Amino acid sequence: MSQLKQPVTEHDHHQGSLGAAAVLVEYGDYECPYCARAHRIVKAVQGRIGERILFVFRNFPLATIHPHAELAAESAESAGAQGRFWEMHDILFENQLQLGPDLIVAAAQELDLDVQRFMGDLGGRVYRERVQEDFLGGVRSGVNGTPSFFINGLRYDVPVEVDSLTAALELAARTSRASRPQPHGMPAGR
Repeated sequence: MSQLKQPVTEHDHHQGSLGAAAVLVEYGDYECPYCARAHRIVKAVQGRIGERILFVFRNFPLATIHPHAELAAESAESAGAQGRFWEMHDILFENQLQLGPDLIVAAAQELDLDVQRFMGDLGGRVYRERVQEDFLGGVRSGVNGTPSFFINGLRYDVPVEVDSLTAALELAARTSRASRPQPHGMPAGR
């Protein structure tokens, strides 16, 4: 079973508490239809579990087969620099069939970003290195396709469905809490 080689840090794009007992990391591509499906599943799982999990998204653009994937990843990073990563992330997946420069500019306007700064970031490839770091971290972790998921550092190779992913995350949270050292006099699981 593959292990996550690049540990989760506060610099990752994340939703939920960094102290959550269950950590779900996705390596994804904004132009991958399987990632768009996984996006809806992750949203449903988050709706069920909420803040009890930490969700991290990392870029893994498969540029050789998805011509807009790298631009989309850099767009999400640029939006993130203006505090709107998750909003851009959602727009890109929810409008995947229209993915391209026109959608990206329209999304930046819709999100009320500083569009001049945003376009300058894209033109200057300001976030190219960040996207490449995510990609290389995925390669080191054995990622060879998208979406690829890790739960508490271990590759999740079960088909991604709402019920199975929810169950795996809940099990990981219980296992993680039970194995943590507790302060003197405190039972596990509190």
